[in-house]
Order: sequence, then structure tokens, then C-alpha cells
Amino acid sequence: MVTNQVIEAVQRDIGGFAVRRLLPAASRRAVGPFVFFDHLGPVVFPPGAGIDVRPHPHIGLATVTYLFAGELVHRDSLGIEQPIRPGDVNWMTAGRGIVHSERSGPEERARDSAAHGIQSWVALPESHEETEPAFHHHGAATLPEIVAERVSLRLIAGEAYGHRSPVATLSPLFYLSATMPANQSLRLPAEYPERAVYVVEGVLAHGATVLEAGSMAVFEPGEVTLHAERASRAMLLGGEPLGRRHVWWNFVSSSRERIERAKADWREGRFAPVPGDDEFIPLPEGS
Repeated sequence: MVTNQVIEAVQRDIGGFAVRRLLPAASRRAVGPFVFFDHLGPVVFPPGAGIDVRPHPHIGLATVTYLFAGELVHRDSLGIEQPIRPGDVNWMTAGRGIVHSERSGPEERARDSAAHGIQSWVALPESHEETEPAFHHHGAATLPEIVAERVSLRLIAGEAYGHRSPVATLSPLFYLSATMPANQSLRLPAEYPERAVYVVEGVLAHGATVLEAGSMAVFEPGEVTLHAERASRAMLLGGEPLGRRHVWWNFVSSSRERIERAKADWREGRFAPVPGDDEFIPLPEGS
């Protein structure tokens, strides 16, 4: 059993602050249905500052927000407003189209505030790409807490280690947050054809491969055992691949033509607005 590949994070500016982007990468477009993976922070904002991801559109995917620290307020074109705090899950199914924003709330802006978390996208099966948009919030207390081989796991979505998350998904997958003590080992779920680990903090090893913070390893099918060289936090993810997906800006689709239509719809103002949030991110220049 060998590591298929190691992906190193690339810095990206998403409007005033940097993130570490792992997917899509030049060498790897997806892991199972996961087509996008950003690591935000850790960062501390002074009073008066914060995160302002202005309203922007999505199609053909589900966005998954998971925080380690801080708070963000989600607003969308369905009229939903929902703060998310560490350990919670915001799962937004874009389907045929949705617009949303994520911003620091007034209480966060009134003081020094931390921000640290993961934003990922899960592509939808072709049969669900045009489904009705939806948003679901799941508090931390509703998510399974698992202890496997002395490793503490929170099951964000999907099925793993004999447990199922209440977060509804449209294809087979697993997504977990793991806290590993130093010198502890953990076997990854073996039942999925594509799997990866992302090191948030600490150092993990798989055989001769050493993974430091900011690295993602993608594994071939078979048994995979991770070993914590020191106390570490990691994200475990994977699932069934869904076939080729085109990813352009915030749009994901099995059809290039559908992405072109989404571009035109955003340019011409045909997406529904976000109530109470009048700003928006323009279509990238030259598109």
C-alpha cells in the first residue's frame, strides 16, 4: 500500500484575507465527490474587522462549512440567516442555483476575534445537479462523536467507523474531524475507493511519507494507517467519485454549457438576491 500523491496547499486571496487551497489542484481535481477544499486561518482580526464574503452564486454542488474557532453568519437567497460556531455544520445544497454570503457578525467585530475553519464543496450526482436549493444547519451536539484507537473523531457527514452523520448527502462519502494524540495511530475507512487526509495542525506519517500542516495525502484503495508524530488535528475525507466535473469560479457542473448559462444568469442579475445583503461579487473579468 502506497500513498497515491501528496498535495501542498497554495495560497489564495478571497477578498481581503488568504486561504490555503488544496482542491482543485493541478495534479488532482477531486477526491471522491469533494471538488474544493480551503483552509481558512487561523487568523485573529482586530476590533472592527472580520470576514466579508459578499453574496455570490453557486450551482451543482453542496458547500460545507466547518469551524474550529470563531463565528460566521450565513445568509442566502432562500431567506435563511444562520450563525455557525465551532463544531457545527452548515450544509448548503446549491442545485439549480443559490446565492449566499458569509460574514463576521457584529459581536465578533466588537472585539478581537479568531477565525479558523475548513470550507469544502461536494459535487452533486448528475441526477441531482438541478435539484431545488436547500440549506441545513446541524449543531455540534447532533453530530456523532467517535473514539477509534484513542483518536477523537467528529463525523461531519456520511458514514464511517460504524456511525452515520445526520447530515443528508446525495452520494456515498465520509468526512471527519480527527484529534490525534502523539504516537497514536488510526486506520482510515477502507470501504471507499478514494480517500484523503489533510493535516490542519501537527505532523502525521503514513509509512515513509511524512505530512506536515498544510499537506493533503490522497490514497490508493487498500488499508491505510496514519501515525501521529506529535499531537495533531486532521480532516479525513473521501467517497465514490462522480465522474468528470467542470469547476469554474463558484460553479460546478458535468456540462460546460450549464456553466456558461450560469455565468450569463449572474451577469444579467437573474439569480435571486440575498435579503438584507445588497452587495455582491461581480463575475470575474474576461468571462
